[in-house]
Amino acid sequence: MSKFWFDLLEDVTANHLVTTDVDAFPEVLQPFAATLEGRSMLCRRAEVVQVECVVRGYLIGSGWKDYLDTGAVCGVELPAGLRLADRLPEPIFTPATKEAMGAHDINITETRMAELVGEDLTRTLRRTSLEIYRRATAHAARCGLILADTKFEFGLAGGTVLLVDECLTPDSSRFWSAESYEPGRSPESFDKQFVRDYLESLDWDKRPPAPPLPDAVVERTGAKYLEAYRLLTGSDLVTGAAHEV
Repeated sequence: MSKFWFDLLEDVTANHLVTTDVDAFPEVLQPFAATLEGRSMLCRRAEVVQVECVVRGYLIGSGWKDYLDTGAVCGVELPAGLRLADRLPEPIFTPATKEAMGAHDINITETRMAELVGEDLTRTLRRTSLEIYRRATAHAARCGLILADTKFEFGLAGGTVLLVDECLTPDSSRFWSAESYEPGRSPESFDKQFVRDYLESLDWDKRPPAPPLPDAVVERTGAKYLEAYRLLTGSDLVTGAAHEV
């Protein structure tokens, strides 16, 4: 799915993807071609910017919690009286720190981001993130989906800003069905929220090791991811059979 979005957004920003064609991978990787096929990317090395670039178009998740406490999200003041899952007047840029593995990322203000990575880079990443979100939102809408929020990671290579890591996948983004969307309640989503909801039902302190997931949770989550892929790309991941988008 990341490759699909990298291709679609290449006129918005450069990215780190070189190829997904295993035959074009370095010779040292050819003995592992069967394992790598369909599940790997050859990428440019980049120095990752240590701030995650989050864009929100709807009030949900940690943004909803911030709004209830402060009336704002990451320092961005919002109108009073908004409901859970309400569409925001306009998309907002709400960065977060990249914490060590296992730790929760922390929402920060744009001012704090500028202190961490510089004002010029902050402006560039804000502008690019919002443009990607607008472009992706329009595509998702044509596919019957709402892109509620998403996060991007960027890196620098030879002075060039690159979109890196994953892009607009169910792991990094919150997709909802436009048909069943209703403000005031948590919409059914095509992302890992189903896993989060299951884990929240357990008596677990959220420290490693994580409890094993039941087969039913794994299968339903996988089915949601595959459906999101089909709707957004117009193809089935396994068969490659085309659907009209």
